[in-house]
Amino acid sequence: MAGSTPASVIADRFATVARPVSLWADAWRRFRRHRLALVSLAVLAVMVAFVVLGPWLWKVAVNDIDFSARLKPPSWAHPFGTDDLGQDIFARMLYGGRISMAVGLAAMAMALTVGVAIGAIAGISRGYVDTALMWLTDLFLSLPQLPLLLLLIYLFRDGLKTAFGPEVGVFLLIVCVIGGFRWMPVARLVRAQFFSLREKEFVEAARALGATTTRQVVRHILPNALGPVIVAGTIDVAAAIIAESTLSFLGLGFPPDIPTWGRILYDSKEYLDIATYWALFPGAAIFIAVLAINFIGDGLRDALDPRKVM
Repeated sequence: MAGSTPASVIADRFATVARPVSLWADAWRRFRRHRLALVSLAVLAVMVAFVVLGPWLWKVAVNDIDFSARLKPPSWAHPFGTDDLGQDIFARMLYGGRISMAVGLAAMAMALTVGVAIGAIAGISRGYVDTALMWLTDLFLSLPQLPLLLLLIYLFRDGLKTAFGPEVGVFLLIVCVIGGFRWMPVARLVRAQFFSLREKEFVEAARALGATTTRQVVRHILPNALGPVIVAGTIDVAAAIIAESTLSFLGLGFPPDIPTWGRILYDSKEYLDIATYWALFPGAAIFIAVLAINFIGDGLRDALDPRKVM
């Protein structure tokens, strides 16, 4: 009959429509639509590859001193120039990038772990437990962060250096200090998500079927609350990198023989008029890394938002 559609075509269309798509595949499709986030992901991946593989490819030692090459501008022998001791800034940038990014990731992991745990307990509880946890969260939010960071570093830096060594001890201290002051927004976010999700129909159905509170949280509520948490995690990485750079710039981070991007900036401040490149490269690295992470967070926010159609 004229105008009719063959049954095989209808079946093919139905199969195409009915094809199951996982949530992660759908999120990746949405993320790819965000061009700036995709470019930022590529830039960040290149930076991570450089700082991870660079020290094995660029064989110049980070602490080799050569006074005959001090304060040399960028060249083929020293792509980022040299500092006041003749040390290769490119080698120190590659080595310090691993520390700066490791601090950001470790502090983010700590903040997410503590924030999700406290937010989940407060969100699923009622009464005095929720009140006490939110009181604790508000207490940490009201503390002046920078003076308290400086106080904690002064109190515990020497003890941790003696116990774990100068590099590991300072790394643990900075991660704990930064992560310890970044979990509160995550806890509030998770608590709000739990308040919204625990009254949904699928959670009430699980409760009616006899699911325990732990199973409701682990299998039903928490997986549906992870989208905003992942976005908050990307922001925490950028904030941790900036915080570590700030502490190192103030001379309270890693020792001088352990270069980080912030420490290289701190060492360059006396030579800004004659060796601008010395501060330019670590400053640009911090700027690009933080900007890329923030754009990736924007892409993840759009990709994980179920209300946004892309």
